This record gives sequence, structure tokens and C-alpha cells, in this order.
Amino acid sequence: MNSIIKICLVTIQAIDRLNDWIGRSIAWLTLIMVLTTFLIVVFRYAFDLGWIAMQEAVFYMHALVFMLGIAFTLKHEKHVRVDIVYQRLDRNTRAWIDFLGTIILLMPVCLYILWSSWEYVEASWSIQEGSREAGGLPGLFLIKATIPAMAGLLLLQGIAMALRSLVAVTTSPKIGMH
Repeated sequence: MNSIIKICLVTIQAIDRLNDWIGRSIAWLTLIMVLTTFLIVVFRYAFDLGWIAMQEAVFYMHALVFMLGIAFTLKHEKHVRVDIVYQRLDRNTRAWIDFLGTIILLMPVCLYILWSSWEYVEASWSIQEGSREAGGLPGLFLIKATIPAMAGLLLLQGIAMALRSLVAVTTSPKIGMH
């Protein structure tokens, strides 16, 4: 049993490190988004200039932050959670709720998103889809690829969450829970 728990902990740590690295890396895009939006406003109102590409760049960055940061948000338990009762439950009960919620709700939704988005993203890649706007950015197919990437990262974080919950109910309170 000890070796299984060790494998679980190594897996949890690897997934957590991946989503931490991605989340912390793309978080910098929020600063770049703010600066770009500021420049758009300054150019528009001070110089009567505007570029579709700059506006689309903000859209692209926002998509990346949201789509690639969602697993990071889940890992750090900053997602929206409506829990009137959950907070008052003991550690094992919360772990079982997290485990069952992950297995019954999160993972099937992630698998559905992966399955249902595949053809959509594949079609976009096949034509190297870009902006429909004159002067817009190419590479819309890259942004669309974040849909299955988001589902995959969220699925991985769900695996870490489920394993963390199982470790928590099978070991002492010091192991497995963050």
C-alpha cells in the first residue's frame, strides 16, 4: 500500500507542478493585456488611430489566460464553489465529496469537451484559420486549440484531485492534503 501511495503522491506533484508552471507563466499575460488595452485607448482617443490586430491580441491573451489558467485555478481552490455545508464537514467527508465530484462531474465534462471539440479544432487547423477581420491576426486555429488543451489540463488536475482525496482518506491528515 505504501508504494501505491508514493506513486499517487509523485503523480499529484507532477500534475500540480505542470499546472502551476502553466498558470504562473500565463498570468503575465494579464499585465500585457492591461498595457495593450491602455495603448488601444490612448491611440484611439489621443491620436485617432486603431488597429484590429491590437484589439484581437487582447482577445487572444484573454482566451489564453482563461483556458490555460482554469486548471491552475482549480488546483488552488479559487474556483467558484457554493458550499454551505462543505466547510463544516470533517476532512474525510470533504475528501470523499471531492473524489466523487471529480469522478462523477469534472472528469466526464472534461472528456466530453475533449470529444466534442476535436472536429471543430481539427477543421480550424486544416484551413489554418485566421481572423475574419481585415487587418486581424492570423492563428485563430491556435486559440481554438486551447479548448482541448484546457479540457486536458483540467482532466489532469482532476486526476490529481481524485488521487489527493484518496490519499487523504487512506493516510494520516498530514499526507496528501494541501
